[in-house]
Amino acid sequence: MSHVGVPRGTVRKRRSLALLTAGVLTIPALAGCSSDSEETSRGVPQDIAPAARDRVADGSTVNWAVDAMPTTLNAFQADADSATTKITGALLPTLFPMDAAGQPKLNPDYLESAKIIEREPKQVVLYKLNQQAVWSDGREIGAPDFVAQWRALSGKDSAFWTARNAGYERIEKIERGADDLQVRVTFAKPYADWRSLFSPLYPKEITGSPDTFNDGARTALKNTAGPFQLKSVSKAKGTVTLTRNPRWWGDKAKLDTLVFRAVAPKDRTKALAAGTVHITDVDATTANRIALALRDGSNGQPLTHGPGADLTPAAALRSWALAHGSDEEQAEIAQAAREKNRKAVVAYGAEQKALRGYAVRKSLEPAYTQLALNGESGPLADDRVRRAVARALDRQELAETVLKPLGLPAKPLGSHLALAGQPGYKDGSGALGDQNTKEAQALLADAGWTQGGAAEKPKDTKAGSEAEKKDAEDKKKDAEGKADTEDTEDKEGTEKTEAEEKKTDKDEAEDKKKADKTDKDEEKADRAAVGSEDSAASRAEGLYIVGQDDKPGAAPVQAPDASTATHVLAPSRAAAAQSLALLRQASAVSAVSEDSTTAEAASKATAQGKATAQDKQPGGAAGAYAPLGTAAPAPASVKGPLGKDGKTLTLRFVLPSGPGSQSLRGVGERIAAMLEKIGIGTEITKVPDESYFKDHIASGDYDLALYSWPATAYPATDGRPIYAKPEPATDGSLLVEQNYTRVGTDHIDQLFDQAVAELDEKAARELMKQADARIWAAAGSIPLFQRPQLVAVDKKLANVGAFGFAAPRYQDIGFTDRQAAGSPADRKK
Repeated sequence: MSHVGVPRGTVRKRRSLALLTAGVLTIPALAGCSSDSEETSRGVPQDIAPAARDRVADGSTVNWAVDAMPTTLNAFQADADSATTKITGALLPTLFPMDAAGQPKLNPDYLESAKIIEREPKQVVLYKLNQQAVWSDGREIGAPDFVAQWRALSGKDSAFWTARNAGYERIEKIERGADDLQVRVTFAKPYADWRSLFSPLYPKEITGSPDTFNDGARTALKNTAGPFQLKSVSKAKGTVTLTRNPRWWGDKAKLDTLVFRAVAPKDRTKALAAGTVHITDVDATTANRIALALRDGSNGQPLTHGPGADLTPAAALRSWALAHGSDEEQAEIAQAAREKNRKAVVAYGAEQKALRGYAVRKSLEPAYTQLALNGESGPLADDRVRRAVARALDRQELAETVLKPLGLPAKPLGSHLALAGQPGYKDGSGALGDQNTKEAQALLADAGWTQGGAAEKPKDTKAGSEAEKKDAEDKKKDAEGKADTEDTEDKEGTEKTEAEEKKTDKDEAEDKKKADKTDKDEEKADRAAVGSEDSAASRAEGLYIVGQDDKPGAAPVQAPDASTATHVLAPSRAAAAQSLALLRQASAVSAVSEDSTTAEAASKATAQGKATAQDKQPGGAAGAYAPLGTAAPAPASVKGPLGKDGKTLTLRFVLPSGPGSQSLRGVGERIAAMLEKIGIGTEITKVPDESYFKDHIASGDYDLALYSWPATAYPATDGRPIYAKPEPATDGSLLVEQNYTRVGTDHIDQLFDQAVAELDEKAARELMKQADARIWAAAGSIPLFQRPQLVAVDKKLANVGAFGFAAPRYQDIGFTDRQAAGSPADRKK
């Protein structure tokens, strides 16, 4: 997930929103608001090749791939990312890591106990530290470290550049207990999620001053307290190297060295084949190649996949004939092509042989993919339109598209605040209702969107905030132009002005004719180019209407101007986990399943006969299920997008264009086809991955988008900024925290505030279920499915892979094969 940058020196903290009178939504009965017992749900178990420690060999080095070098090792800064989380997890204390059920669990390596000892008049938590727990310099972990971290994160000192402080601002004081190993924390206001605090715990040498906190911890951690310690950070090599901590008092780390190596997702197959990484997240394409390598290795048959595998006998014969023909020029070209293909086949075969040494560990990642609906302005500002979009989605189909080919449970997610398997999970989607095309159409009709409303030619097909901003700018320019004209009339006379206006009108008409001719020429050229490599490349980014051929050279997406800027406030406690979660979407639809989907769609199109240009309507699904240029059949229920006041109901759907986001785009295209059936057109804009989040999601420059949020054991704390009602700032901009859909209610805010102060866990969970039902009803965020987690791991490694909810135990990771734990040369044999 690309993360919003934070200006240096800017204090980031969650705003304390005042409780207001609960708003009333005209929604169906909130079925999810009941206080029924939580559903019995089972999460997908982790897949880590577990082995007892006595079966794991001592020694060796393991290379673990991360997306990029961490920009900071301070997990409390805004640019902390998933690499920061992995590295600090092996170096620093986590007092309550998540277990396999997604629950916080006391870590005995650092704590003997931690519990609430007083509730009245104020909440008091007493931590009893492990007597052996020390920092790598030999100093005991104690109250001074807790005090320094509290002061740095409380938000009271603006010199500390911190991205999150949820919970720390509620602490009134921290004291030494009966001895140095006891820490007594008193809260000014009750805080249910107190277990989320002090994880990771940094030494006072880092959190004690702004300089060491802001800059010192970005590239180095001289004092640590984990099974490993930091040895080196090399930007040139793209590695962060950890070694065993000689002062570690817990179970000794099995590995000598653990190296986190930056490897781009597109390069991971080659890195695995070259043996430069042992553990890496992979997409479905790479996972499928590993599965094929294992299959081919067992049957000894020639490869039936890879370069040249789809070459027909006739094509092979023609290639041979050209290469040995009398036309020397053609023969030379054919021979070069055959040699290139031969080398590709050899290289592919070598890679496949090397990939046999890996296994793909599969589970569900503790994160979910959602469809976000920007409710700030435009058609989606109307909750009826948002609910119509939600009711048009077949979430079961979307979940099956992504998860079924991987052999993972394909069930839509029913909660914004918990995942299946976590305590407190309950399907709250009943507050919104199931997929129902007729009811979705009725909601749109009630909102004024009808077939007749689109009869007039629309002035602007772009929906959402961008269109409204453009209208406002046009009106402003018209007003300014009118004033200028009046001044001119006073000075130079009305006749001259009228003559100039006539000339201008004539020039504009001629310009319009030229532009129309240019557009037609470009469209003709585009259609002629369909199927060519250049045309395919031009479609990697830019704008196209679903149901029409995408046109290269479309106008770029414009960022909102300063007058309508959005202020993005502090990320929640889970900021580090949320970083990179957006774009690290697992490419969950395997190559095999994608091919079968395309073939099925193509056969349907053939059965219906050849489509004509007149059959294509904006909002159609060309390219979504069939080859580009093939028109999808018109929906039975609605022909063409609906309209109102002469404008078509067309929503701008922003999707990432990078090679690692294929499955996300596939899901987006299926959603567009579903919306077309109820008369909603979609204008798909593909943008570079690196700008997807910052320049579009965070800034609100979209109508529809797909992105993810990670799971949390503390929904009252971490969910609050994601679903809080945005508030206007004094300059007229919008303060959204992490609520990038801009949809929220006072009632939802109240439920979060009540839950975070409720010390009874059962009561707090009931409040969260009520909040989730309200979030469903507001229809700003529609959870689709829990993301798949695919991890390629050296087959000889144990206790590592797809961890699911649980945090890794780094000290248990190692090789089960004694020879594999030897020298690198031995491991390659």
